[in-house]
Amino acid sequence: MILNKIKYFSILSIATLLAVSCQTEDYTFPVEEAPALEAGSANLSKYVSVGNSLTAGYTDGALFVAGQENSMPNLLAQKFSMVGGGDFSQPLTNDNVGGLTLGGVVIQEPRLIFDGAGIIRLDATPTNEIGAPNPGPYNNMGVPGAKSFHLLANGYGNVAGVQTGQANPYFVRMASNPNASVLEDAASQGASFVSLWIGANDVLGYSLAGGAGVDQTGNPDVTTYGSTDITDPTAFAGVYNALLNTLTANGAQGVVLNIPNVTSIPYFTTIPFNPVPLDAATADQLNQAYAAYNQGMLQAEGAGFITAEERALRTINFVEGQNAVVITDEYLTDLTPFGAPSIRQATSEDLIVLPAKSFIGTLVNNDPTLINGVSVPLDDNWVLTTNEQTEVMNATVAYNQTIEQLAAQKGMAFVDVNSLMQQVANGGLMFDQYNMTSQLVFGNTFSLDGVHPTARGYAFIANEILKAIDATYGSNFEAAGMLYNADDFVTMYSPSL
Repeated sequence: MILNKIKYFSILSIATLLAVSCQTEDYTFPVEEAPALEAGSANLSKYVSVGNSLTAGYTDGALFVAGQENSMPNLLAQKFSMVGGGDFSQPLTNDNVGGLTLGGVVIQEPRLIFDGAGIIRLDATPTNEIGAPNPGPYNNMGVPGAKSFHLLANGYGNVAGVQTGQANPYFVRMASNPNASVLEDAASQGASFVSLWIGANDVLGYSLAGGAGVDQTGNPDVTTYGSTDITDPTAFAGVYNALLNTLTANGAQGVVLNIPNVTSIPYFTTIPFNPVPLDAATADQLNQAYAAYNQGMLQAEGAGFITAEERALRTINFVEGQNAVVITDEYLTDLTPFGAPSIRQATSEDLIVLPAKSFIGTLVNNDPTLINGVSVPLDDNWVLTTNEQTEVMNATVAYNQTIEQLAAQKGMAFVDVNSLMQQVANGGLMFDQYNMTSQLVFGNTFSLDGVHPTARGYAFIANEILKAIDATYGSNFEAAGMLYNADDFVTMYSPSL
């Protein structure tokens, strides 16, 4: 009886569904129209962007027209123009070659391309002569290579200081006059809305150099810094506060972005720590060559100079198969007075910089017994060790605390790029149908230099900024369907651009 009821119920349910299906077959469901685009309380009439290469549109290792046209600020300006935003000027380069010359001598190389087999430099000659500048100011005040405190420096655009490192060749191209500062040129335009994305180079230079610089934490005197030093967080906070105060002095609104963890980008995650393939015979030969060194480590442990843990870390051992490179590590106990170098094999926690791909395994003076990364340890500039990563992370955390706090005090929109890039590095984030990952070449997010975004990556960030502006100022770029579509942007690896 129960079975019959179940059968009856099932037949009735199917009949009902069929009836409903027949009744709705010709029914047209209404399509909800997106609301009209509104700026909310945001005054977007005069937009000025300030920052470094990430603001300039730098990609594939160079600054060139196609990259500049897809720069994050230019993409924003196109959307702002729909709600009263004005013209947006950029210091465009001459072509899609990239690179710079000074007195006809190439000082910055052309952009990178992917030739199907690997990443190479475009075989072309740069045409952007910085000795013939195009004075600004421009709405896009992104200056590749600029650290936070560089934006305050008068004379940063003086061509006479380029060779000594006191001036920036990209700012030379665009400065209103040789004695101007980036901040002065930006502030002189009386912006109603600003964006500020600065600070990455305050740790990136140190990182790109494999930690071959100085962590200046505790030293706020930026005039004493080298080009690859980490900026003191206290100095950064003072500079950042000055930047925001000046940029918003006339009541300008704006958006700020924090600093991503630079150690998670492809420049540091593409080359494995163990890229050395060896057969058994070669591994045995190398172990014999390092036998005396390993014995010295045992003696150092026995004498109490190092711990058993450090002795194990410093012991060099090769096996058949893939092997870790041998590196120099200045954080090891100094045993040089006893004739022992500060070397060890890399671990999975060490980060090998991208250019090491073409260096590891090369010979010193064509001597087959002197192999870089194997029988000859890699110098500090090829590897960012765990200790150096900690220094970078500590500074980044401090910078980001300053950025978020000051943004809140000013009532400005804030974009947590650091969290976004962590998600990109840890599996990816979806941008329409594309998974944005940190894989080099094929990950959608990062360009061929392993540091800067692709056009699609910049559009992804621009969308996040528009969402933040919506949340802070009551605009409705997202609700009105005005965010960028991923399909509108492609990677720019072709030499025919």
